[in-house]
Amino acid sequence: MPTISDFDYQRVPVAEGVSLNAAVGGSGSPIVLLHGFPQTHLMWRHVARDLAADHTVIVPDLRGYGESDKPSDGYSKRTMAADTVALARALGHDRFALAGHDRGALVAFRAGLDHPGTITHLACLDVLPTLDMWDVMHGASAAVGFHLYLMAQPPGLPEQLIAGASDAFFGHFLDVWTNDPSAIPPEVRAAYLDACRAAVPSIVADYRASACVDVDHDKVDRAAGNRLRMPVTVLQQDWGAALGYDAVALWGAWAADLQHETVTCGHFMAEEAPAEVAESLRALLDR
Repeated sequence: MPTISDFDYQRVPVAEGVSLNAAVGGSGSPIVLLHGFPQTHLMWRHVARDLAADHTVIVPDLRGYGESDKPSDGYSKRTMAADTVALARALGHDRFALAGHDRGALVAFRAGLDHPGTITHLACLDVLPTLDMWDVMHGASAAVGFHLYLMAQPPGLPEQLIAGASDAFFGHFLDVWTNDPSAIPPEVRAAYLDACRAAVPSIVADYRASACVDVDHDKVDRAAGNRLRMPVTVLQQDWGAALGYDAVALWGAWAADLQHETVTCGHFMAEEAPAEVAESLRALLDR
């Protein structure tokens, strides 16, 4: 299994019966990096080494992914955000910056809302908040998000279908969401597919939560007027042009101190454009 070179690996208990696999490196002010789908903490390997020059960098596998524990439930982003806070605290950090990509960005977004005194800076890569994501998915253009609807179905059928062709299913996203296939070398791709093959029920549970409990949590915050209080950076492809929404306006409703950047690389930007991502994160940490 590939690892992030020069990083130490630990298993850290974060909740009853749940420990996370985490790579830790560098020294200085702390930043936690959360991966997306269908990946593991390895997606941050280039950015993590860059930031470790002057930051303590903590890179876990999310609950249900990679080498972290995979309980049968507990996949609301609120629970997974609490995992992240517990992880950092166990490693000695009561306040920290947080960056997430894809699924990890949804966890980071929830952490920012639920733990405003803990998260000092927040970066979200290539997502919309859950409530907004569902709002903009409509008509034939929503076919691009077919996996969201598949994994939103009740337990049973999605798990069976995906487990029956897991490499084809997960490999599809690794292929179509990248503009530069060489950014994910064969050994890393194999590690992602191995990890996903072993985690079908928990990955589906993570997505299913985003069609129910995560929506409910976002609705409560929107009704209450809750917003992200820390500096926020969002890096996104121009999905708004394809699906007909204004990404800056949607994010601006949640974050007053917002830096929104549209990227030209593919979805897996931390692997396709790691120097640019690291530069954006450093700029965020200076705000």
